[in-house]
Amino acid sequence: MNKAITDGVLLMPPAFADGLGVWSSGDGTPGSDTYDGAVNAALVPSDADFGGCLELVKTEATQKLRHMGQTPILPGCYLQVKARVKAVSGALPDVRIAAWAGNGSNAHVSGLVEVGPDVSITTYGDIVEVSAIIGGGTRGGVDMVWGDDVVYAHVGLDLTGAIGGVVRIDDLEVIDITSAYLRDMMDWVDVRDFGAVGDGITDDSAAFAAANDAADGREVLVSEGTYFLDADMTFTTPVRFVGTVTMPTDKLFGLTKNFDYQSYFDAFGNERLAFEKAFQSLLNNADHESLDLGGRRITIDGPMDMQAIVPNRTQYAQRRVIRNGQFYVTGDTVWDPEVVNSTATYNASNSKTLSNVTNVANIPVGSLVTGNGVGREIYVRSKNEAAQEVTLSQPLFDAEGVQTYTFTRFKYVMDFSGFDKIQSFEVEGIEFLCNSKASGILLAPSGLLFHVRNCHFTRPAHRGITSHGGGCQGLLVDHCNFNTAEGGTRAQDRQSVAINSNSNDVKLRSNRASQFRHFAVIGGTNATVIGNHFFQGDGETGGVRTAGLLIAVSHPILTFDGNYVDNCSIEWTNEYSAVPSFNGGFSFSSLSVTDSVFLSGDVAPWTGFIVIKPHGSGHYLGGLTVTGNKFRSVHGAVDRVDQVDTTFADLDKTKGKHVLFEGNSFHAITTPVHNPVLIEHDQNSHASTWVVETEGRLPFGWRARAVEAVVMKGKIKNTSNVTEYTMPYVSVEEGSDGSDVHLNWEKSVKGTVWTKIRMD
Repeated sequence: MNKAITDGVLLMPPAFADGLGVWSSGDGTPGSDTYDGAVNAALVPSDADFGGCLELVKTEATQKLRHMGQTPILPGCYLQVKARVKAVSGALPDVRIAAWAGNGSNAHVSGLVEVGPDVSITTYGDIVEVSAIIGGGTRGGVDMVWGDDVVYAHVGLDLTGAIGGVVRIDDLEVIDITSAYLRDMMDWVDVRDFGAVGDGITDDSAAFAAANDAADGREVLVSEGTYFLDADMTFTTPVRFVGTVTMPTDKLFGLTKNFDYQSYFDAFGNERLAFEKAFQSLLNNADHESLDLGGRRITIDGPMDMQAIVPNRTQYAQRRVIRNGQFYVTGDTVWDPEVVNSTATYNASNSKTLSNVTNVANIPVGSLVTGNGVGREIYVRSKNEAAQEVTLSQPLFDAEGVQTYTFTRFKYVMDFSGFDKIQSFEVEGIEFLCNSKASGILLAPSGLLFHVRNCHFTRPAHRGITSHGGGCQGLLVDHCNFNTAEGGTRAQDRQSVAINSNSNDVKLRSNRASQFRHFAVIGGTNATVIGNHFFQGDGETGGVRTAGLLIAVSHPILTFDGNYVDNCSIEWTNEYSAVPSFNGGFSFSSLSVTDSVFLSGDVAPWTGFIVIKPHGSGHYLGGLTVTGNKFRSVHGAVDRVDQVDTTFADLDKTKGKHVLFEGNSFHAITTPVHNPVLIEHDQNSHASTWVVETEGRLPFGWRARAVEAVVMKGKIKNTSNVTEYTMPYVSVEEGSDGSDVHLNWEKSVKGTVWTKIRMD
């Protein structure tokens, strides 16, 4: 690069022979004294060595010579000022290149080095050549580092040392030697050439901005060094990093032309910091919708507070994606859960609030709440320290009054709880390698359509994906693998949970989960659970099994289709109800379980696949479809696939409607169940009342509440062995438990009938 050639910039001062009126004995500024007519200066037209030159008598301690014209100092350019000098007589002085630095307002820029190195003249008649380089950056050989504030110079030289000597000075040269520094400058610029220091202390923000502006689409080079930036910096041109950058958390660093993780890693030289600054930029720049980690493994040595990384944002509602990488968890105690015990008061009329909470300041938002009458996967959504109140993610089913609660705050790789709201955020193709230390993702307290797809949650210590509020509204979890850290633990002793949700419209599709306590806890309505495989067995003989899918509301409007339920169950409760006894509404209703595989192996015979657990009295079945499923047990039969857990209450089996339990297959199930159930009754002795027993073949051991059909199989004969052409009337809910049906005939008869009996 040579500005004199490429842009026609005039750099060279005029020859002395053109007149001394433009050569100052001061700083070269307008109005300063010139050598025109000075008694100690004369033009020599034909010196043997120099030709035309200036002869100068040294009359001052520092004899100055400055060109009064303005030599341009351009960003990114380096100028070499050269002079040849010889002593003629008198005292031998020293000589050095010197210049005066001016800014765009024609004012002096103070605080800069404005002289080159001194060179001694030791012999009369010997030619001494002096030179110095002026430029914006601290580069090797640059004598006057002027940054980007200087726009022109008055160049010249100084004679120092003894007074009285006579010297002759050849015409000064100013040469653009930028190419000596910038190598192939046609396609990149270096931040050092715009004044960047790179000492890790000096604020290089202005130099970075100047380099970006000057690049005009070319690449910016951040050369070797550590550059401190104390202001936001957004590059609008590609950047290449040899050196690294450091800056405060609240300052943004945007790479709009090479926005990817590798570029941020090159910029910051630290895996975690690079991700955090890239994420910060992702939420502050409209030019990119996704951050690609490039398949990199990023070591995470402590929980990441995603909102603290982006302190200028408390909510975000535009689609953003983090994809294609791995978070590798290291560290020890930094991941330990925080555990706080506090006394609080609960009133079901204010169902999501704990009041009079002691020690409320120390209870972290996002903590799991446990205590008497507290359902599973209930969290602290927010708190009000002044009012001593804690807001819960769900109501408590039996906690009226005062008690001590335990608040356990797990630590997450990606913790979004500091945001007020996050919407349309996606995590794709990420492995959370939790190493039995960390949990995976904690969602924001509110927001729509958080989407996790094609991700692996490997050995989370406590949780995979947690919702402590409403940030799971419309949550999508697709094609993910959840691999527990508790594989060697008995099923009933496990603590980890893959997913929980509180809000509506959750969709869990084609996921795989291995040996958690629960695969998913659903606390909202209109959920879809399709194509998942979750298995929770252990090595125990006659082992206990836990819920794979826990439905915590009685009217979930939930579709469960095409899943593989392996050594676990669907458990259906109403534990998220502050008034758990039935007092109106739909009771246990609106659940569809279709075309799924249910498998158990080496389990206790009383193990069930579909378990209803009412937490209050008066409930009944108001809508359940179980069709097309395959129920199988290996290494020992199980009694039945359906159960009512009466720990808190039983269902009211005198009620029920809209229950369909048919088209299923049963293998090694002692008592298959159907609704309606078709029973062949063979009456071998004459009787006017036939007792048709359902023998537990109605779902959940229900009462026989209706008869759809009675069809004779062959002849019905009276005591005279004569065929009777008659029909019985039926009476239902007979027997001690109401599970029998009576067929009442006009007279005593015997024979065989098919009876189709319903529980609803």
